Amino acid sequence: MSFEALYQEKRTSAAQAVRHVRDGDFIIVPTGVGEPPALLTALSERRLDFRDVKVAQILAVRKYAYIDPETTQHVRHVAFFYGGATRAGGQAGWIDFIPNYFSEIPRMIERGQIPADVVFSMASPMDEEGYFSLSLGADYTMAGVARARAVVLEVNPNVPFAFGDCRVHVSKVAALVESSEPVLEVGLPVIGPVQEAIGKHVAERIDDGSTLQIGYGGIPDAVVMQLTHKHDLGIHTEMIGDGILSLLESGAVTNKRKNYLPGKSVATFALGSRRLYQYMHRNPALEMHPVDFTNDPALAGLNDNLVSINATLQIDLLGQCGSESLGLSPYSGTGGQSDFVRAANRSRGGKSFIVLPSTAKGDTISRIVPVLSPGTHVTTSKNDISYVVTEYGVAQLRGKSAKQRALELIGIAHPAFRSELTDQARSLRIL
Repeated sequence: MSFEALYQEKRTSAAQAVRHVRDGDFIIVPTGVGEPPALLTALSERRLDFRDVKVAQILAVRKYAYIDPETTQHVRHVAFFYGGATRAGGQAGWIDFIPNYFSEIPRMIERGQIPADVVFSMASPMDEEGYFSLSLGADYTMAGVARARAVVLEVNPNVPFAFGDCRVHVSKVAALVESSEPVLEVGLPVIGPVQEAIGKHVAERIDDGSTLQIGYGGIPDAVVMQLTHKHDLGIHTEMIGDGILSLLESGAVTNKRKNYLPGKSVATFALGSRRLYQYMHRNPALEMHPVDFTNDPALAGLNDNLVSINATLQIDLLGQCGSESLGLSPYSGTGGQSDFVRAANRSRGGKSFIVLPSTAKGDTISRIVPVLSPGTHVTTSKNDISYVVTEYGVAQLRGKSAKQRALELIGIAHPAFRSELTDQARSLRIL
């Protein structure tokens, strides 16, 4: 049977495709815009027909009807990372959460620690060899594809066909649903003067030829905006977005000086504009790979001068970063922050930057604190931390004593809190 005949045989409606789901199933869905809207809408509409089905995803970007506290006994969301669509449910306790390092989710699926009965994913149109590209989210989804009883793809002509280990053959697919809605676009965050000041401090410490990992948010993108004059930068990151696209278009990124996969930008998921998705389409200079490849500290750290830039919510005077909760209240997740901090520490000449505004709530709360708020989830440990940056400067903590760290961090705190932090450090016998 030809690939096209096989495609037509498996082509169906979203309502029919969700019949591949059985009670008790664990459905794997890709990161962000890789989530398939027609399939998840159809699942939502039929959710009362199911019992104990779980939908697992690292970052949901749309709040589908199944994300409903009244129907969790039928279909329940399981988060690897909270976002706007799932944060309230996580804080209220009716959305489940699985702690993880992003890089290790595929291994957890392979070992059966995280089930993968069904995969729902967006996909590009099929190529002449019978392959679809899961370009928007290879992440842990490819591991799910390898184990799932049923792989159901939502094929959309607006999804780019990217190169790398992100292809699925039509013979491995249980059902194909066609859609043509534009891929969801996620614009750049708003960049204010604080973010711009932090970005300047970081950009000044990034050398030509560095390989970059850039997280999502106003501060990382503020760094990117100040790198367009650099030369021969490389990209080895988890997320490719419009900030990185601006570096590619400016010519600042050539990937020539990368040690690992030179000449290629490497990422595991995409989150940006239509321009980004068009750039990705059949671009030989870009590869999308599973997250156990992109985020493996040993592999990413093979690049000399690897620079990681990630944000945190709060940091204590020892250098412990609480990047994923507000005290006991969950906010996001570990994501790839720890992966790339460790990768940069392994890299020859590597630098990891943790960035944060010095204050919150209109300068009434210091984000640099003597000890983390009770219950805070520690994301980057005191043993891994290196550079910490606020709008007031840069603290380099790696190799420093507890006393030296406290002095460095107090020096970049908001001036209104420095005296208080000094007194608190003395009462804790740090100073």
